This record gives sequence, C-alpha cells and structure tokens, in this order.
Amino acid sequence: MVPVITIDGPSGVGKGSIAQMLARQLGWHLLDSGALYRLTALSALRQGLDLADADAVATAARDLPVTFTAGEPGEPVAVLLSGEDVTREIRTEACGKAASTVAVYPLVRQALLQRQRDFQRLPGLVADGRDMGTVIFPEALCKVYMTASAEVRAQRRYDQLKRQGESVKISHLLKEIQDRDARDMGRVEAPLRPAEDAVIIDTSSLTLDEVLAAVLKVWSEKQA
Repeated sequence: MVPVITIDGPSGVGKGSIAQMLARQLGWHLLDSGALYRLTALSALRQGLDLADADAVATAARDLPVTFTAGEPGEPVAVLLSGEDVTREIRTEACGKAASTVAVYPLVRQALLQRQRDFQRLPGLVADGRDMGTVIFPEALCKVYMTASAEVRAQRRYDQLKRQGESVKISHLLKEIQDRDARDMGRVEAPLRPAEDAVIIDTSSLTLDEVLAAVLKVWSEKQA
C-alpha cells in the first residue's frame, strides 16, 4: 500500500504549512483538499453559477484540472487550475466563505471523493484537510488532528492578511472562524472531527518546527 499521512483540523491551525514541510522532508506527494473546495467554488463563481444549486456546483467539481506544488518555507501551496496560478485568488476570504458553503453538499463531496483518492501515489502522500482521516483515507497508517484556540487562529489569519496588504478587523475574522467551525462541525456529511485513531496536537503555543517534530515523531512511532 502507498503510505498516507493525514493532517486534519479546522482553519488556521497550520495544517497547510506542516503538510508542505512534511511532504518536502519525506519527498512525498501533497494533497491540499481544502483547495479543491475553494477551486470548485471559484470555478462555479466564474461560470456564474448559483452556489445554492448543488447539482450545478457538483458538475463544476468534476474533472478540475489541478496541480499542487509545495512552495518555499512560509509560502502557501502553489495551486494551478488549467495551468493558471490561482494560489492567491482561492485564498481570499470571499472564496473561503464560498468554499465552506459548497462543501456541505453531499453531491459535491461525492464528486471530489475519488479525485482526492487519486492523489495516493508512490512514494507516499501527505493529505491536508478536514476529513482526510475519517472519510477519504480511513485506512491511513498515520493520522494527525491539529487544533488551536479560535483566538489564536484569528490572530494568525489577521497577521497573514496584514502582510498581504489587506485591511481587516480581528473581531470579524474571529467571528468568521467561529461560524465556519460551527458549519464544519455541524454538517451532516463528513463533519469536522478527529478520527478515532488520530493523534491530536494543539498548536496554539507551538512553532511550526515544533509541530513538524511532533508529527514526525508520530509517523516514526506508527512505523515501529
């Protein structure tokens, strides 16, 4: 079997950065599953689709020509859609909100199910998302669930957006995070939760290097 390490958790816990660092260190493939939902939302919006039309959005979700490339340390995963770099566009707050909206549709999740599993190729895969260990790769040997307080996550997002030159209010970001957590944890289809055999890592007071070391320790122990 092709080994898989799943990295699940809510937004703002550092999943993307850790998944990239881990993929680079191990020389494995990378799946940013959250980007697939953002790409679906972006594709639907570009086509002028009604995000409330689950059938139409599910159709847009099929056959998305996407490529993920681990970026340099501190940089987001590079995302190409039909060869176009949409990395920055899919990371906007508007696109994230739209992605959270379409992600609750069972038809959309089903459309993206096999597409995500197709990323499992030798020598291995690091899969970053919200249901990687519970739904997409339930047989994965190593499952990690990262968490952090909503306040810490809001501050991280605030700092990130300020560096990008965007004007934001931390109170607004905190509410967005809390609302999204409620949607993700409360949805009927694949709710956000740790897999029963996942190792939970609270990143609130940890550096990225400390989190990476903790994940590598889990992976080493799972192989023993």
